[in-house]
Amino acid sequence: MTTTAEIADSESMAERSYRILRDRLIMLDIAPGDPINEATLAADLGTGRTPMREALKRLEIDHLVVSYPRRGTFATGVDITELASISDVRFSLESLAARRAAEEHGGAYRAELEATREAIVGLETLHDHRQLIEFDLKVHRLIYRAANNHHLEEALVRLDNLATRIWCMVLNRLPDIHQHIDEHVTLIDLILAGDSDAAAALAGEHILHFEKTVRSVL
Repeated sequence: MTTTAEIADSESMAERSYRILRDRLIMLDIAPGDPINEATLAADLGTGRTPMREALKRLEIDHLVVSYPRRGTFATGVDITELASISDVRFSLESLAARRAAEEHGGAYRAELEATREAIVGLETLHDHRQLIEFDLKVHRLIYRAANNHHLEEALVRLDNLATRIWCMVLNRLPDIHQHIDEHVTLIDLILAGDSDAAAALAGEHILHFEKTVRSVL
């Protein structure tokens, strides 16, 4: 009989596997179209096949992997033509998340927002685009949590993941991306100050600026 502890451990390993694979797929460490070998990944992450399968099921819902009968599982392609559709939805939802986070003045995540703000200020001399993108992901996910609406958070995480994959596809053609990351400083300030209208407006502008920047190199 499977014990409660064994079930909890399996769920924990599935969650860990999901998060690691999700970020590898987002950052294109697993390239679009690459086959996903369950056994190899399970061994790499030190997990079992069952937690790995659970992780892959979630990643398929996120549109990061796709499974074909008798062919296997593969990393999904990056469809740049989806940028407009993704940005359209993100414009509304990112604004809503920023508004809700500001209404709570950051809520339970206030201290983490403050610390992240200070970290961004210190990024002026950082030239590693990958690390800058990782900070971008961190800020967005933190604001989603601070919005205190798990439905909104889940939707935005999926959209932001897809947008980040597009970003990574054109990264080597982009100009300096510090300005895009620096916009988060003002956004966090507005959230902490409780200025919900201004936070919502800036969050929307941030999405439009992202789309414009990516389109400039297409």
